[in-house]
Amino acid sequence: MATATPGSPYTAAATNGATSADVERQLETIRNEISALTQQMTGLVNEATDGTMTQVKSQVRSAKAQVDSAISGAQESGREAVDAFREVADTFGDALEDSLRRRPYATLAVAAGIGFLFGAVWRR
Repeated sequence: MATATPGSPYTAAATNGATSADVERQLETIRNEISALTQQMTGLVNEATDGTMTQVKSQVRSAKAQVDSAISGAQESGREAVDAFREVADTFGDALEDSLRRRPYATLAVAAGIGFLFGAVWRR
C-alpha cells in the first residue's frame, strides 16, 4: 500500500471495509473496461484504415484513367502526325513530278543548288 508523504499526490486512502476481494473485483472491472476500449480503438483504426485505403484506391484509379487518356491522346496525335507527314510527302512528290514534266532543266538546277548548299553546310 502506498504511503503518503507531504507534497506527494498519493494519499493514504481509507479502506472503508474494502477487502482484497473487493479490490480484485475493481481491478478486474478496470481490466475489462480497458480491454473493451482497446477493442473499440482497434475497430476505429481499422475503419479509418479501410476509409483511407478506399481513398487511395480511388486516387490510383483516377491517376490510371488520366494516364490512359494521355497515352490514347498521344497515340492519336502520333497517328495524325504520321498521316500529315505522308500527306506532305505525297504533295511534295506530286509537285516535284509536275515540275519535272513542265520545267525539267529548272528543276534540275534547283536540285543542284540545294545539293550544293547542303554540302557546304555539311562540310562545316
